[in-house]
Amino acid sequence: MAAHSSGVVYIKWYSATRKEHVGTTLPVLCDMSSNRFYYYLSQAGRAGGSEPVIPLPEVGAGGPVYPGNDIPVEPVIPLPYPGEGGPVYPGNNTPAQPVIPLPYPGEGGPVYPGGGSITQPCTSTTRFLNAAYGYPSLRIRVGNSRFVNRLGYAAITGYGRVRSGYQTVTVTGNNGRVYIQRSMPFQANDLTTTAIIRTASGLDLLQIPDICCPSSGRTASFRVGNLAYNSGPLDVVMSDGRVVYSDLRYKETAAFRSIMPGNYQFFYADTNLAPMPPMLGIETLDPAWLGVYPPYETFGSLLLDVSAGNVYTVYLLQNGSGRNNIQNMILVD
Repeated sequence: MAAHSSGVVYIKWYSATRKEHVGTTLPVLCDMSSNRFYYYLSQAGRAGGSEPVIPLPEVGAGGPVYPGNDIPVEPVIPLPYPGEGGPVYPGNNTPAQPVIPLPYPGEGGPVYPGGGSITQPCTSTTRFLNAAYGYPSLRIRVGNSRFVNRLGYAAITGYGRVRSGYQTVTVTGNNGRVYIQRSMPFQANDLTTTAIIRTASGLDLLQIPDICCPSSGRTASFRVGNLAYNSGPLDVVMSDGRVVYSDLRYKETAAFRSIMPGNYQFFYADTNLAPMPPMLGIETLDPAWLGVYPPYETFGSLLLDVSAGNVYTVYLLQNGSGRNNIQNMILVD
């Protein structure tokens, strides 16, 4: 029971163990002012060892609210609900990278192709040369496309583009007979001549690269290729004794050499002479040497008028059934 008088409240304190304190009245000072409250709790050891604390208000009454556990809660800024505007939490811990949305197909603007990149098919450039002595005109297909309908002996096509990669080349006669069908590699952005040549078992295909270093405005480029099936190793010599190429065998095409403009006479022979250094260009032939034959046996000759800036390729082709019966096929690019 409690009674109060003059601002003093008396509380009767009862003990469950000590009878002498039963009914003892303890004075408690209360200031009845509405601005101050004093609370006196039991000392440590009398009511469970509680420490004095400031009471927290009820939820909703204002002021801080005890979170209910001992782990401090980090304050966060609440995100709006989807559709209310402002940023929306993406739902995981990985920050989303902002992207520019693409329009739907048909609405205009770029449309994502669906792959890693937009690629264009690469092509290769080639031409076909018929060096198959004794065969009729040939028809050539690359993949599913016809490259040339009729190509006679010692004839060459213009350059054409084919899809890069391995392509099946089919060579047939005009009657449909298949002479050769072979898968060949065509490098992207490459420039080649594909020669149809004779072998002991029939026909074959030989790719010859046509890319050379660009010549200066004062010189030209020159080379010789041996596609004569009936020939042995040949030397390409000049009447003044210079050996331009040596030991040029069947199916071999020499490297390009720089050559000065002018008139030249070359001979094909089988000699033991050493060739010119590989990087040495061909200097102008003294006109006095024109028409002068070398002092050894030759199998043929070539008169060539060279102009600056041109690329000259001379292919040796078979010109009969005899040994070293050859002819010249001159290509100027």
